[in-house]
Amino acid sequence: MATTKIYNLEERTYMFAKACRNLIKSLPKTLSNIEDGRQLIRSSGATGANYIEANEKLGDKDFLMRLRIARKEAKESHYWLRLLSEMNEFQQDEIEGLKVEALEIKKILSAIINKSV
Repeated sequence: MATTKIYNLEERTYMFAKACRNLIKSLPKTLSNIEDGRQLIRSSGATGANYIEANEKLGDKDFLMRLRIARKEAKESHYWLRLLSEMNEFQQDEIEGLKVEALEIKKILSAIINKSV
């Protein structure tokens, strides 16, 4: 991930999903990397997609539900990154950066949820 932070959360989640996809492309094609990579691609993309859906809310309950799903997907992305980190010693810096970004996105979404309740 870039060293400068993006403050537009839609753009930030997009860049996170894109960086996860680039990471997966660079990993060796082992069975665990392929399967964990698929899950990471799904969860990282779903984080941003659900945040965008939340911004196009149908009501307050829909808004909170979509934010909670986005937060859940960010947590799941962190989980898959942890697993990939264990199996890929040569990409540690890149994976660690993505793990930090997943946690930061989760915290931002949590703050939005807490302020909206």
